[in-house]
Amino acid sequence: MKGKCLVLLLFSLGAMAFPQQLRLLVAGSLMVPFQALEAAFEAQNPGVDVLVEGHGSIQCIRHVTELGQAADLVAVADWSLIPLLMYPTGHATWTLRFASNRLGIAYTPESAYAQEMGQDNWYRILARPDVRFGFSDPRFDACGYRTLMLLRLADLYYGEEVFAGLLEGEFVYPFRLVSYGEESEILVPEVVQPRPGSRITLRGSSVGLLGLLETGDLDYGFQYESVARQHGLCFLSLPPQMDLSEAGLSELYSRVRVHLAFRRFQTVTPAFQGRPIVYGLTIPTAAPHPELAAGFIRFLLGPQGKKIMGESHQPLLPSPEADEPQALPAGVLPP
Repeated sequence: MKGKCLVLLLFSLGAMAFPQQLRLLVAGSLMVPFQALEAAFEAQNPGVDVLVEGHGSIQCIRHVTELGQAADLVAVADWSLIPLLMYPTGHATWTLRFASNRLGIAYTPESAYAQEMGQDNWYRILARPDVRFGFSDPRFDACGYRTLMLLRLADLYYGEEVFAGLLEGEFVYPFRLVSYGEESEILVPEVVQPRPGSRITLRGSSVGLLGLLETGDLDYGFQYESVARQHGLCFLSLPPQMDLSEAGLSELYSRVRVHLAFRRFQTVTPAFQGRPIVYGLTIPTAAPHPELAAGFIRFLLGPQGKKIMGESHQPLLPSPEADEPQALPAGVLPP
């Protein structure tokens, strides 16, 4: 009897010493709200240690599908990446669309020509030879390929060559823009490298530009509004015809596609369709703690989670929805 009690005591002490770990792979733009969610969820669940790891959205998925790493939840800035890159290999079977955003330009009051920036001239200011700007790498991050879409949509909106005017001659291997009537396709080369002396800086995730903006090493960065607000940066909102924020403009956005012109993944060669910005999440099929992950999603979508997301300037959809409702685990959505 004493032996059994000792075993139970040691087991209890072990559980206290080694809390259950919940590993979340999230888009870099979700790091601020998810770190706040982490603290609040752990406070309600003392035996749980939430580990939040941020990457570009495509890289988040590659950690599971290509690198074979275990994750309890994957949350990305483009919901369509999950069915595109995880379903074919059986790494996921459903996606919950849960949040939105808009794309614009982040800067500081000290940025070159900051007082002149506006919706009607931003692309002319970015084209000036003494202005430095950046965006995230479209091979790794949804914000990166969305920036390319925005620049092409700006061509259509302003009737000027914004895409070529800002990118032409800046890269060792150029982005190629091919038009078919009203449709456009942007081809991304295997190597995306600014030329020596280029005014453009790339980072693997959009949040990687923040420090450069804050130190003055960059004047402007294409960024999600939520991220700019979270970090106290100025944010230039752009017309909805290019900022990928409006569901009613889906048909316009869909005229632009970004295609990786090489085999980036083992199973698919992805093409990214222009669409309104909607975030998605899933619990991978091999998640170590799927029930705990479902509880985290329920917390995220509940009253306290909504409050945290709102305080982080990260808008949730009024009614989150799954693309495959029948595959959604029980208990994921709050009652």
